[in-house]
Amino acid sequence: MSWPTWTEAQRRSLAERQLLRSLRPLTLSGDGTQVLVDPLTYREMLDNIPSVGGTSGLASATTRLTLFAANDYLGLSTHPAVRQAAAAAAAAHGNGPRGSALVCGYTHAHRELESALAELEQAEEALLFPTGYAANMSVLGTFADSSQCAIFSDELNHASIVDGARLAARGAGAALHVYRHGDLRHLDELLEASAAPRKLIVSDSLFSMDGDFADVGGLVRLKQRHGALLCLDEAHGTLVCGERGGGVAERAGVAAEVDVHVGTLSKAFGAQGGFVACSRAHKQLLLCRGRPAVFSTALPAPTVAAALAALREATPELRETLWARIAQLGAACPGLRPPVSPIVPVVVGGEAAALGAAATLLRRGLLVPAIRPPTVPRGTARLRIALSAAHSPADVARLAAALNELGLAGQAAVDGHGGGLSGAATTDAPIVARL
Repeated sequence: MSWPTWTEAQRRSLAERQLLRSLRPLTLSGDGTQVLVDPLTYREMLDNIPSVGGTSGLASATTRLTLFAANDYLGLSTHPAVRQAAAAAAAAHGNGPRGSALVCGYTHAHRELESALAELEQAEEALLFPTGYAANMSVLGTFADSSQCAIFSDELNHASIVDGARLAARGAGAALHVYRHGDLRHLDELLEASAAPRKLIVSDSLFSMDGDFADVGGLVRLKQRHGALLCLDEAHGTLVCGERGGGVAERAGVAAEVDVHVGTLSKAFGAQGGFVACSRAHKQLLLCRGRPAVFSTALPAPTVAAALAALREATPELRETLWARIAQLGAACPGLRPPVSPIVPVVVGGEAAALGAAATLLRRGLLVPAIRPPTVPRGTARLRIALSAAHSPADVARLAAALNELGLAGQAAVDGHGGGLSGAATTDAPIVARL
C-alpha cells in the first residue's frame, strides 16, 4: 500500500468512527472565560466538519462563547499581575537565552521559580521542564532504567505517564504493571507478587477526565510497606488543593512522604511548562538522564516570570471562589454525580452522541468540547466541564440551566471508567491515553 493510499485509508477510518480531531482557531476575550469564533469556524464546530487549522484572522462578524474547557482553574492566565510580569520580562530580556538549561538557558529567574516550587511541594529541590509531558517522560525514563525496576501505574493515568511507562518497559526492560483504577487492594497484590528489586508507583492525584482523586494516603502506606518510590502527578491538583496550594498530597497531609511530585505550569498557573519536585539526589539524576530536559530549550523568560507572578497571586481566596463555583454547579444540577473537583464529566456514551451534546450547548453559547476515544475508554465519550474561579455565578447558572434543560446532567451518573480495561500486569495492558 502506497503512502497516499495508506494515509487516506487511515483518515477515512477515523472519520467513519467519528474520531477525526480538528483545530479550531479561537480569539480570547476579557478574563479568559470568553472566546470569539468566526462564522466559518462556528459552522464547522456545529456540524463537526474536520479542520486542520481553519481560517486565519478574525472575521468582522463573530460569535461569543463562554469557555468551560480550559484548565485555567484560578483564572491566573489573564490576571493583571501575571500579564504585567510577562510583559516586563519580554521587554527586558525578550525570550531570554535560547538554549537548554545545561548550556545557557538557565537564569536567576529560572532558579527562583524552581526554589519556589520546591517550597510549595515541601521538597528539597525542583527542576523545570518544557512541558508536564516531558517531566513525566523524564521521571519514568530516569528511574525505571532497567529490568531491575517494576512500574505500577493506575489504568487511568495521563498519557504522559502511559507513554513514559511504555518507553521504559520496551526500551529499558522495566516490568510494567497496570492496576485497576483507584483499586489499592489490586495494587497491593501486584506489589506483593513482584520480585523486582526496585518498585515505582505512579499515579495522577486528580484524574483529568473523571475529576476524581487518588487515595494518596493509601498510596503512601503501600509505598512504605513495599519499599517503593512514589511518583504523584499533581498536574490538576497544584494550586487547586491544599491550604497553600501544594496539591492533593498537601491536602491529605502526606506531601513530605511523596518522593517525586510532577506538576505543570500550564493549568492553574495559567502559564506553560512542567516541573518535578524531589530530593537533591533525584534532581541530579534527572539533570543527567532526563532526556527531555537535557535536550530541550529552557522555558522562555516571559513564561518563567508569568509563573512566578501566578504563584504569588494564587491566594486562598481564589481557591475558595473556585470551590464555590464547584458547589454551585452541583447544587444546581441534582442529576450530576456530585462534583468533587473543577473537572466535571458528563458521560453520554457514543462518539456521535457526545458530538451532538457539545453542538447543542454550543448553540446556547457554551463551549464544552466532546472528549472521545482514545482519550477516554470506548463507550464513555463525554463532555468534560472545567470550572474556573474566573467564571461568574451567572456563567455557572447558565451552564447548569442548559444541562438540566437538555437532560444532560443525569448522564453524569454513568460510570466514567468504562469497565473495559483489565489492568493486566503486562506491558501490553490497554492503558488509556489521557489528555
